[in-house]
Amino acid sequence: MTQLSNFDVQHVEGGKPIKLWTRGVPVDEKAHEQLRKAAQMPFVFKHVAAMPDVHVGIGATVGSVIPTKGAVIPAAVGVDIGCGMMAARTSLMASDLPDNLEGIRSAIEQTVPHGRSVGRGQRDHGSWGAPPVEIVDAWATLVERFDRITAKYPRFKNTNQLTHLGTLGTGNHFIELCLDTEQRVWIMLHSGSRGVGNAIGTFFIELAKQDMRKWFIHLPDEDLAYFPEGTDHFDDYVEAVEWAQDFAALNRRMMMTNVIRALRGQIAKPFDAELEAVNCHHNYVTRENHFGQNVLVTRKGAVRAAKGTMGIIPGSMGAKSFIVRGLGNAESFESCSHGAGRVMSRTQAKKLVSLDEHIADTAGVECRKDESVIDETPKAYKPIEAVMAAQADLVEIVHTLKQVVCVKG
Repeated sequence: MTQLSNFDVQHVEGGKPIKLWTRGVPVDEKAHEQLRKAAQMPFVFKHVAAMPDVHVGIGATVGSVIPTKGAVIPAAVGVDIGCGMMAARTSLMASDLPDNLEGIRSAIEQTVPHGRSVGRGQRDHGSWGAPPVEIVDAWATLVERFDRITAKYPRFKNTNQLTHLGTLGTGNHFIELCLDTEQRVWIMLHSGSRGVGNAIGTFFIELAKQDMRKWFIHLPDEDLAYFPEGTDHFDDYVEAVEWAQDFAALNRRMMMTNVIRALRGQIAKPFDAELEAVNCHHNYVTRENHFGQNVLVTRKGAVRAAKGTMGIIPGSMGAKSFIVRGLGNAESFESCSHGAGRVMSRTQAKKLVSLDEHIADTAGVECRKDESVIDETPKAYKPIEAVMAAQADLVEIVHTLKQVVCVKG
């Protein structure tokens, strides 16, 4: 591995190099192996970039930036298409919040559907039973394009779309109330394209695998199955994924609106919201120009960090989070990490971290402190300070936030 000033270069036999911003943070060997397989794809442009939060994913590594020419890999976007972050600063100060924050957490939980329940004949409590008028109106802005997609792929009609718009989901998705270093109150949330995005991602990943088998194309990993540009499946995937990314961004905006409403119900003092607002994807594909060429850039667990572009890098439930400004580093394809990155799988976290440790590590945060959220406990993630230090040439920190309320699905 070659050492350069801010990143390391790993040369890959029969493939493009990998540039890694991982100094001072642990990287699993399986993640290295996964990156090498991606770098062997013949249509990768210049190199693969690995962010400091890099860890094993399905097909493509989470925390990777894969630029391509002439093809797209659906698994390099994943199934939570358009997953990302939104943050908004309010005019409230820490002193405006009640001493006991349980009421605020409860109000947010009652206002925004979250989690998931499955059972014959029962409604999923993570979806809307009867979507409110503002959700129906927001859905109307997406429905024409959705109808065009379902005309070709009717299977997507029977997915949760309208009933999931403005809802949180499960896993690492969250809604937080945070304080910055000046004690100003921020709202921050993390979610994606929910059930409909999952259905689109899952279907096209499998379709790409079927195409590879049909054309007898051998891959280093079948999850790296791809659509060549110029094929119908490529065009259909790009249309569907762009729609799902727009759904995800709108999903976050509708959640933010409802969290602000919940907060206003708990705090009598009038306040402004969205004074500084950022809404960014970290699982997506887009067309960009890099090194003088037009390419497709797939970011799986990575945020665009073009010069001056604002982004969000959250820590775990008990850690700091950061509002950042991109430095436009060409070598990373103008990207940065999307968070801290896991060091334990969900199963490992549940085995290795006790409830007492979880309670201690989330001290001072109004959040769930039960066995079912241990897979999201701070110890399951890399230390966010080390992650930020490793990418000092990718972003500058504008605001440092610390959560005081955390709602998980």
